[in-house]
Amino acid sequence: MGRWRDGTGTLSVLDGAGTAVPLEIAASYRARTRGLLGRDGIEGALLLTRASSVHTFRMRFAIDVAHLDRHLRVIAVRTMRPGRLGAIRPRARHVLEAEAGAMEAWGLRPGSRLTVAAGSAGQDLRT
Repeated sequence: MGRWRDGTGTLSVLDGAGTAVPLEIAASYRARTRGLLGRDGIEGALLLTRASSVHTFRMRFAIDVAHLDRHLRVIAVRTMRPGRLGAIRPRARHVLEAEAGAMEAWGLRPGSRLTVAAGSAGQDLRT
């Protein structure tokens, strides 16, 4: 797989509810550092790429966190309240974040496989 770039796209859970989820990609250091800080919520999900852990310090809302391997297969899913430090998952290459409860509604669980489609402008999110 190539390297990811910041952008937007659509996330699908292959063995879940079949819902297309709006997705933001945070691949640059600046975008990953900003993440969901300063927001009151998110519609859809945020993919932090080249990440193996997250924190919720200074966050305003609880989030669902899914750790993904290099093939976008879910390793672990958990809900984190604000002010928490997440565990490092050595096999994780990406972290998916969404509002608390969203991932359960999408049918996302350990072992689920995900796909990411390019943004509305047809851009390739990987180089």
